[in-house]
Amino acid sequence: MEKVLSAKKKSKELDRNPSIYSYQLHELENWLVENGEKKFRGKQIYDWLYTKRVTSFEDMSNLSKELRDKLAAHFVLTTLETAVQQTSSDGTMKFLFELHDGYTIETVLMRHEYGNSICVTTQVGCRIGCTFCASTLGGLKRNLEAGEIVAQVVKVQKALDEQGERVSHVVIMGIGEPFDNYDHMLGFLKIINSDEGLNIGARHITVSTSGIIPKIYDFADENMQINFAISLHSANTETRSRLMPINRAYKLPDLMEAVRYYVDKTGRRISFEYGLFGGVNDQVEHAEELAKLVKGIKCHINLIPVNYVPERDYVRTPREQIFAFERVLKDRGVNVTIRREQGHDIDAACGQLRAKERQEETR
Repeated sequence: MEKVLSAKKKSKELDRNPSIYSYQLHELENWLVENGEKKFRGKQIYDWLYTKRVTSFEDMSNLSKELRDKLAAHFVLTTLETAVQQTSSDGTMKFLFELHDGYTIETVLMRHEYGNSICVTTQVGCRIGCTFCASTLGGLKRNLEAGEIVAQVVKVQKALDEQGERVSHVVIMGIGEPFDNYDHMLGFLKIINSDEGLNIGARHITVSTSGIIPKIYDFADENMQINFAISLHSANTETRSRLMPINRAYKLPDLMEAVRYYVDKTGRRISFEYGLFGGVNDQVEHAEELAKLVKGIKCHINLIPVNYVPERDYVRTPREQIFAFERVLKDRGVNVTIRREQGHDIDAACGQLRAKERQEETR
């Protein structure tokens, strides 16, 4: 009963029935038994949701009419309306999805040699306030329910079904701070990783945080095999606070202590996302600071040439300076790569499409 209640609690902030996509299989099975149904119906329902990918309870034809009516009375089968869809020349697809309450979120499909990766959103807006990000314009509107995050993957997978392809990788780096919506985010991870769900391997999933330290400790204790990334962007406390105001609440030395706890606890390598902003954090001395900060930590640095955002004032680091930064790190024994640019000819920066299309949400 407690597990069923916990699933219902996840959707408490939404004034409507919970999304059935928010329920892990064991939670759904418990609900079925408590409502006079057979436990095995749970796997049948999961098959309809994640293999057949139906959009209505009425389509679940091997369930009784009575059970379909129960499901419709207690749950929402979350569907997302596509408000805008953009396709880049490199195959990147960006979706602006409209939610049931009229708010919009972004989801991005990126094509790689190793498979199709989808970047999902966890919140409508963001309250973290990073000064380089369009996602934070207008602040936080609300958290997404776990099922609304799952529905993004299902919706994009349905688009790929037409091409005989599948979503193979998921990154939680879209609009919002995942650890500011921790319970819903964690439920999402468990559902998409489930064999009966979307069956996406843990090591094909990456979650990123701007540095909510208490949740880093919680996530380490979950001991999941999921890839973990920290949005760092500077090894200097003053500069990081200017780029990321969260650094004033969760200070850099404390963040690095939490990172060491995570690595020691899980034995897994951690990634540091480092956006390069022209004249701000992209000089040789900044690279030397970064190498010193991560020394002795099992980690990888992901250098990100910043996408220009019209609402922000940062400029792109020159190409030769990007390579000079990379060389400094490599010379000091740091594992580093430069992120391949994708979607350069569409609204690629996180939150940019939403800001452009729905100005009333981002004022």
